[in-house]
Amino acid sequence: MKKTCVVISIVLLCLLVISLSLTLLQKKIPLRSRIALVRIEGPILDSRDIVEEIKEHITDHSIKAIILRIDSPGGAVAPSQEIYEEVKKAAAAKKVVVSMGSIAASGGYYIAAPADMIIANPGTLTGSIGVIMEIPNIEGLMSKIGITTEVIKSGKHKDMASAFRKMGVEERELLQGVMDNVHEQFIKAVATGRKLKIEDVRLIADGRIFSGEQAKTQRLVDELGTLEDTVKKTAELVGITGEPDLVEKKEKTSLMELFKSRFPKELTDIFPTLRIKFLYTP
Repeated sequence: MKKTCVVISIVLLCLLVISLSLTLLQKKIPLRSRIALVRIEGPILDSRDIVEEIKEHITDHSIKAIILRIDSPGGAVAPSQEIYEEVKKAAAAKKVVVSMGSIAASGGYYIAAPADMIIANPGTLTGSIGVIMEIPNIEGLMSKIGITTEVIKSGKHKDMASAFRKMGVEERELLQGVMDNVHEQFIKAVATGRKLKIEDVRLIADGRIFSGEQAKTQRLVDELGTLEDTVKKTAELVGITGEPDLVEKKEKTSLMELFKSRFPKELTDIFPTLRIKFLYTP
């Protein structure tokens, strides 16, 4: 009996070792060609998870191409720029194709720009090449309820864009200068990613949105089609015949992940703060 248990344990151990070896081997030596599907959905508030996921697919030799499924109105500027840079690195290593869902506007379009190909549905809302900063002014409300604020500062503009008082002319000019600079960064990023002339991009970079069909005429997207069409097209681009093997990261459904993904916007909307956004807000 004891001898049988030892034999079973050895067999199970061998199977485990073989399984781990095959998993590691597949990352180094492609046993079959696969396509990675990365979903970017909702407001772009943080870049870490998306950047890490793309990095993994870049180093996985069994992954021949990456599809970015974007369904986002955009979001914070810095995370959008970080994802853009990672998409650009990925496109230098292997084929990257974007599939646009209901909306891929502002920051959602920004992160798509460096891809090898962009495919949108005819009715996708995209474009919105612009920057927005919203600053609430609750001075009147504070006055009505009898609350005042005292500010002690070390610099003239340290409390610039305060929600507790009206914005001054000089402050508005300074903030507009920041906005114009970030807007120009957006224009250059689109021009570089799409291989368009900066002057041509600037003509349509006034925040307007386009349908997928309209965006195609402006050369902001390459083709019209669904996610299924995108999968087929990507397979053709990398020479995969038949039904491609799609690799998709499992959704995180832990309580902490739900808390992280849903809580920040509601919390930050309560407190006035200075934020520059690549965000389409109808």
